[in-house]
Amino acid sequence: MLSKSNRVLSAADFKAAVRRGKRAYAPHAVVYVLPRGASESTRFGFIVGKNVGGAVQRNLVRRRLRAIGRELLVTNSTGRDVVVRALPGVEQLAWDTLHTEISDVVNGSVAR
Repeated sequence: MLSKSNRVLSAADFKAAVRRGKRAYAPHAVVYVLPRGASESTRFGFIVGKNVGGAVQRNLVRRRLRAIGRELLVTNSTGRDVVVRALPGVEQLAWDTLHTEISDVVNGSVAR
């Protein structure tokens, strides 16, 4: 699990990342990246709506996204808020495919 300091928790922070953050698209997700202070830690937030599937599928997707976020913290330690919105069809992806899609988009948007 991501520590509390590495999670986007408040609705205002989610809203700020979605509205003001840079948007990057993966085939099964939209990633919003909002820069924070350089001394701040990177925080991840996940939006998995009912259009993804039932509760079991949504929780599976959420757990997978959290695991990917934990791995990306090692390489992306600069201060950013990263919000990942899962799109329909993501629940059917294999772990490797989802990991590649999300990490490529996050690393690409961080490099820009």
